[in-house]
Amino acid sequence: MRKSSVLLGALLACAVARAESTPPKALLVLSKGDLTLAIVDPASLKVIARMPSGPDPHEVVASSDGKYAYISNYGGGKYNTLTVIDLVEQKALPPVDLGALRGPHGLMFVGGKVWFTAEAAKVIGSYDPASKKIDWVLGTGQNRTHMIFVFEGLQRMVTSNVSSATMTMIEKSSGGRGDWDETVVGVGRGAEGFDVSPDGKEIWAANAQDGTVSIIDVATKKVVQTLAANVAGANRLKFTPDGKLVFISTLGGPNLTIMDAASRSEVKRVKIGRGAAGIQMEPDGSHVYVACTPDSYVAIIDLKSLEVTGHIDAGKQPDGLAWAVQGR
Repeated sequence: MRKSSVLLGALLACAVARAESTPPKALLVLSKGDLTLAIVDPASLKVIARMPSGPDPHEVVASSDGKYAYISNYGGGKYNTLTVIDLVEQKALPPVDLGALRGPHGLMFVGGKVWFTAEAAKVIGSYDPASKKIDWVLGTGQNRTHMIFVFEGLQRMVTSNVSSATMTMIEKSSGGRGDWDETVVGVGRGAEGFDVSPDGKEIWAANAQDGTVSIIDVATKKVVQTLAANVAGANRLKFTPDGKLVFISTLGGPNLTIMDAASRSEVKRVKIGRGAAGIQMEPDGSHVYVACTPDSYVAIIDLKSLEVTGHIDAGKQPDGLAWAVQGR
């Protein structure tokens, strides 16, 4: 055997030995500037690996077992794929072709399936990784159906429809024929980021153009209060795991707004940079991670002190964030 071959083999073996495996609990960070998905170890705050994300990545979600990630390739309605990442082997797999369902954006993984929105087609749908098929599609009839939340049990879903200034509440019909009932709820202009309270009783939607927050009662499917939250340009909204606080990011200013869920009042504004998009709560409720897109870092905020405690460099223009937890 030639010496060069032996040397190459030794170098490759060394590289494999030095490679870091994906931690059991990992933070996933999309970079729109680099077109990558970064796996971050939350203990060391180091990027363990980067994989190609596909074109214009916006949202990411992990499978329930933490082994796979799914990325929406948005393109404002131009693209029609979900990029698939093997988080264990740290490599990209063949993408999911959504066909005519263009502009995928919002994602959730519930009941063993990937649930997604497709803006250009005005639909939501589900992809079954086991059969590798899109097995269900439902139209909303609303413009820019953007984000989605699927309740456990798969009997109820909610979408935000940005350009229609509405939220759509979708519930399994009691008729027994596989029908779904849709209730369109008018909210503020630019409704995009929203979340469902941990107890499942309320939906809070941030209205980017109006700078308000609409609170919807899930039981009655009606807006019960509109908060003058002054969150113009709002991008995402998330409850803390205990349901006590609500975090709202905006791409229109330097502050992250924190509100008290019970009193409906502002608690604090935290300066995090020039603007922010994705928000992800740590499962144990200790920290919140915020993608500061214009500044190309992810801000870390301690949920006790409500102060920024650090930053993560996970690529240019970070946006979508998710947790991948193995062994669940």
